[in-house]
Amino acid sequence: MKKALIVGAAGFVGSYLAAQLTEDGMQVYATKLPSEKVEGIKAELHDLNILNREEISALLYKLRPDYIFHLAAQSSVALSWKNPGLTIDVNIKGSVNVMDAIREQAYQPRVLLIGSGEEYGHVFPEETPISEDNHLRPGNLYAATKACQNMIAKIYTEAYNMELVMVRAFNHIGPKQAPAFVVADFCKQVVEIEKGMREPIIVVGNLQAKRDFTDVRDVVRAYSLLAQRGRAGETYNVGSGHAVAIQEVLKMIISKSLIPVDIKVDPGKFRPVDVPIIEADIAKLCRQTGWKQKISLEQTICETMEYWRENL
Repeated sequence: MKKALIVGAAGFVGSYLAAQLTEDGMQVYATKLPSEKVEGIKAELHDLNILNREEISALLYKLRPDYIFHLAAQSSVALSWKNPGLTIDVNIKGSVNVMDAIREQAYQPRVLLIGSGEEYGHVFPEETPISEDNHLRPGNLYAATKACQNMIAKIYTEAYNMELVMVRAFNHIGPKQAPAFVVADFCKQVVEIEKGMREPIIVVGNLQAKRDFTDVRDVVRAYSLLAQRGRAGETYNVGSGHAVAIQEVLKMIISKSLIPVDIKVDPGKFRPVDVPIIEADIAKLCRQTGWKQKISLEQTICETMEYWRENL
């Protein structure tokens, strides 16, 4: 049985990826920070701080995983503006620690490094949908750190003959996502209104931006396929291939509400810099792995609403 290690499994994607890898017939291990609590994950858990390279090396020597999925990151764009130093430490220094610990091993595991569609940044209209060889113009600090991780990984693949595969994941959504992210935030606010926990007004930021949303369960299927079939040193977009305006997403969410809801725009929710449209060209992913989207945006929204109805 192949062994898989998820580095940074306490976040939104971790439990979904563990379930997918288990379904794929792998023995799954996962890491978290000592301070983090992880429930409902199908994996053997280990404490790990990626800012400590010796800890990473010791765990890899002990487990010798065939596949490593590097999810550990500071993944909030909003928080990256408030705490740039933390974002740089975790997303660049932490990733380099992981890569260095891997290259010191006496074998070559397959490694998937998770980046972001935010790396493309300011995209011109004629560049949409965005292919993997598009010029990178990061528009925020989080995106810049992920672009740096990608470039370093490309160099490590060539210089040290490592089996590193890079991903640029676009917006993934679904039940259990934290309300720091737009779809989860909107769904949670609507359910709070339904339950009488707040006034019947949903507070929003920029509704004109267009984003490429994919259900997290479709995303982790892509991750598993890429770890097994992706080419070392290559980068793959993971998304739906279709951008939707935040305004349209909000309309869909409100349409699922059990009571009327009004909208209030809060300038405080606007980002210092916001990219008008981000849409993935996923031809490379589909061609190489045979991946296809299975879960619609509407289904994801319905299930996210139900999650909040059951958990608030």
